[in-house]
Amino acid sequence: VLRPFKPKTFSKPAFLRSSTRRSLPASRFDMAVAHIQPRELRAWLDDTDRVKPVLLDVREPWEINLCAIDGANRIPMGTIPQQMKQLDPDAEIVVICHHGARSMQVAAFLDRNGFAHLHNLTGGVDAWAREIDPSMQLY
Repeated sequence: VLRPFKPKTFSKPAFLRSSTRRSLPASRFDMAVAHIQPRELRAWLDDTDRVKPVLLDVREPWEINLCAIDGANRIPMGTIPQQMKQLDPDAEIVVICHHGARSMQVAAFLDRNGFAHLHNLTGGVDAWAREIDPSMQLY
């Protein structure tokens, strides 16, 4: 006996059904995270009329031993979920890593957890060393 083909129907996931859901970003990097160039950050740090940002270096200790931007708070990426309570969610935070990829992931995580003013240092400490502090060791 042949039966007519009847396609399966699927219900929408809960987050798509909810009228109170937060709108999703167009891409995974299209969030409330600004990108800041090394020269812009240098100017901000030198500006005495502006509140200094919190510098958050998310690299591993061995990387920080090679080179670091003075004054940065050091919290390795893998420990951010446990240690983010140390950070003020309303502060201007510049997240830093080697080239900018890990710091973008941490900034996205912090964004999802209620941090309001996030900046990712484009090019990371590598770009900082090349553009701002040539005495800094490259790796």
